[in-house]
Amino acid sequence: MPDLLIASHIIPWAKNEKERLNPQNGLCLSPLYDRCFDKGYIGITPDYKVVLSRELKHNSEKDYFIHHFGQLEDMPISLPDRFLPHPDFLEYHYDTIFRK
Repeated sequence: MPDLLIASHIIPWAKNEKERLNPQNGLCLSPLYDRCFDKGYIGITPDYKVVLSRELKHNSEKDYFIHHFGQLEDMPISLPDRFLPHPDFLEYHYDTIFRK
């Protein structure tokens, strides 16, 4: 449901003033996945697939993991018709924020 989605920055707002309003620095996520992305528990590869941190996967037996994360690993994200998330921004997130 679009009403439940948040515009999330790939490179955090405070880290790069130049890219703050760049539509390629954005993802449309639910609040749960937005928070996980911001905290580095999930990432998105430059080829637009979801990766889960080891820390998150350590909880693979728990119900919340099974219901909300278990099937996401290596799944492609839904891409917008224009302003694709920039692969360099996704790589920045993976290299500096994602909890490998």
